[in-house]
Amino acid sequence: MKKSVLLASAAVMMCYMTSCSGGKKTTEEAAAPAAAEEATTEEAAPEYRIMDELPVVDLSTFPKDKDGKITIFDGKTFKGWRGYDRADVPEAWSIKDGSIHMKSSGAGEAGAKDGGDLIFAHKFKNFELEWEWKVAKGANSGVFIMIQEVEGQPSYISAPEYQILDNENHPDAKLGENGNRMSASLYDMIPAKPQNSKPFGQWNKSKIMCYKGTVVHYQNDEVVVEYHLWTPQWKEMLDKSKFSKDKWPLAYELLLNCGGPNKEGFIGLQDHGDEVWFRNITVKELD
Repeated sequence: MKKSVLLASAAVMMCYMTSCSGGKKTTEEAAAPAAAEEATTEEAAPEYRIMDELPVVDLSTFPKDKDGKITIFDGKTFKGWRGYDRADVPEAWSIKDGSIHMKSSGAGEAGAKDGGDLIFAHKFKNFELEWEWKVAKGANSGVFIMIQEVEGQPSYISAPEYQILDNENHPDAKLGENGNRMSASLYDMIPAKPQNSKPFGQWNKSKIMCYKGTVVHYQNDEVVVEYHLWTPQWKEMLDKSKFSKDKWPLAYELLLNCGGPNKEGFIGLQDHGDEVWFRNITVKELD
């Protein structure tokens, strides 16, 4: 019995020294392929496909005022708008009293029958987006920028979110850290300060300025958030958020390279399953 064990051990040692193929390898050489494979696996980006065949609109066909503000919602029609990852407008969205309206479905995020997020079908790069919004009691929604339409994935996987929320009655206001899920915050990353949103049922005024990676959130005419895309600080925020590499690798990859190679994307309104209204939506392109 002992002799068999000794013979087996000797065979293992000979196999290790010769790699069982006649070629002598050092310990470092033997370990190298495994280490290289591990590094390749860790660094490989998740696979995804951008849906670039869906319709877009000619921005020159929309009215522009003397200050360069383009009206992208006329209060009457969905001209220029469509659903995320589809060519038509989901039936859960309607136009009510001059506003884009999402009624409550009670079915959670994008859970409404024929629901889903709404986007304006033109990619913006440097811009100022202005709009007004109000929510029903306990409602949650959001406005996205730099959306990339990723096959089989939700819109927020690629897009920073300006949070829309009833701070007093929705539980999300108390989640996250330091209020970074309250109204006008960069969702789950930077809290809006001062927090000056109006109660549910009242109209709020909002603006997002995006210029060469600098993004500023305004709420009711006050600057409440500023951040800078594609910087070490941006990466650090993602690392600490729900979109971190270990928690959500694909979202991390897309948000780290927000806007894709051309650093541009769609504007979107979120269907979170709650009742919300949007109106007076304009965009000014910046040089």
